Amino acid sequence: MTGYFEDHCWKDVVEPKVLDIYAAYERRTYVGDRPALLAIDLYKLAYQGGAKPVDELIGEYPSSCGENAWGAIPETQKLFEACRAAGIPIVYTTTETRAEANVSHAHATARQRVPKSPDVYEIKEEFAPQEGDLIVYKQRASGFYGTPLLAQLNQMGVGSLIVCGESTSGCVRASVVDAYSNGIHVTVAEESVFDRSMLSHKINLFDMHHKYADVMHLDEVLAHLDGIREGRVAAE
Repeated sequence: MTGYFEDHCWKDVVEPKVLDIYAAYERRTYVGDRPALLAIDLYKLAYQGGAKPVDELIGEYPSSCGENAWGAIPETQKLFEACRAAGIPIVYTTTETRAEANVSHAHATARQRVPKSPDVYEIKEEFAPQEGDLIVYKQRASGFYGTPLLAQLNQMGVGSLIVCGESTSGCVRASVVDAYSNGIHVTVAEESVFDRSMLSHKINLFDMHHKYADVMHLDEVLAHLDGIREGRVAAE
């Protein structure tokens, strides 16, 4: 029987003998003190082509996450609403496209280059930044690599992160590992991250959960944020 720690989306792809191997990683999961929301690459590029299977879109829209991206919108909106209601900082990452940044030789991944209009890296309307939010422009997968994100979090007094966005196996994972490496507690909201491949999504969540982050169900995260809003849980 799968215990609480393993009660997540990877249950159908991770064999019991593998769970036994990773049993030593089981622990209490939680949202850390002084959290901020780190929304990774919720830009229009990931939603191109609409809510269709990725394999039907990839020919015309090679960077789309299709139905996986669109399916995560309602849950991610709930997360944003709860974070704003709780008054915690909200930080976005997106790809650096500004000409003065001279990004022609720096890319987030080693995939084939397809020319793109800069506007595809604008944050999708459902998650539009508001006054006071922070946007971090990055050239690599991690929101931390080569950016001032760590210094900015320190200056804002942020002690932990709640992570959403895409892709689970790429920029989310890279950012989570870097956050952990910098001593930041990370909570990944399971229903608010997505990828092109569900297998890659599930396995990377499994791996992050056991090594670098606490993968928690959205309702658990929302309950914590409601506690901050109502004053039952200290934000600091």
